Amino acid sequence: MSSVLYDAPGPRARRRNVLLTVVFSVLLALLLWWMWQKMDEKDQLTSALWKPFIESEAWTTYLLPGLANTLKAASLAMVIALPLGAFFGISRLSDHRWVRAAAGTVVEFFRAIPVLLLMLFANEFYARSTDVTSEDRPLYAVVTGLVLYNAAVLAEIVRAGILALPKGQTEAAYAIGLRKGQTMGSILLPQAVTAMLPAIVSQLVVIVKDTALGGVMIGFTELLNSRGTLAANYANVIPSFIVVAVMFIVLNFILTSFAGWLERRLRRSKRSTGAVLGAEKVDDLNAAEVGGSYGTGAGGGDFGGGF
Repeated sequence: MSSVLYDAPGPRARRRNVLLTVVFSVLLALLLWWMWQKMDEKDQLTSALWKPFIESEAWTTYLLPGLANTLKAASLAMVIALPLGAFFGISRLSDHRWVRAAAGTVVEFFRAIPVLLLMLFANEFYARSTDVTSEDRPLYAVVTGLVLYNAAVLAEIVRAGILALPKGQTEAAYAIGLRKGQTMGSILLPQAVTAMLPAIVSQLVVIVKDTALGGVMIGFTELLNSRGTLAANYANVIPSFIVVAVMFIVLNFILTSFAGWLERRLRRSKRSTGAVLGAEKVDDLNAAEVGGSYGTGAGGGDFGGGF
């Protein structure tokens, strides 16, 4: 069966796809078997190394507090970066050149600097120029670096999402007398949110993973940093890496699943109900619109003043 986007594969293409799938599955199985053999040779699969993860002490002392700090830093960064990114993204579409230039300079500057460097600068700034305690400083530095970098990236996502909408949307809004601010808030942004959601979620996943940079460089006790302490105490480096990797996978899977559910819900809510109005209801609606137009024009409202 063919579609507009592609032609349905024929018999030769289907055989080739099946062959490639089998070859890839065999290679993947061999790779997993090789990894299993190497870990077994190094005694990384013994029950003694995995036993700490069955007991509650490893979780309550190391992993769960580290996970809580990861979620705390990521949540704060998301809450601050999302509106900040939307603000700079909309500012780059302003009619005023100085607003576009200022917003563009901020976005391009912070988007070009590695997030780790921003964390290090923020840590030094809080250490030398503020009264933030040494216990709170790593969290402040991680959140600051994540906000500055990801707000700049989200600003470009917002700007691209708005520009991707058909120009007829804006022209129709201006034709009925809406100002640019009203057009942006009532027409463009609600439609762009659904289109931007996959890219926004991808960036939120990046925020969650980038919290680990703070643990590596400035001593923020997030999940990966707590894993190092756990591995030092139980001498189970490889098993601890595997467990933490699985925790990150589950966490990001939950985030992307929720975003997918939210996107489907938004798309369903924007669909038409398909209800058909009768002739009498259409006449009543037209009469109400005509009356409202005359009333607005007589009162010197938006339509009267706009035209």
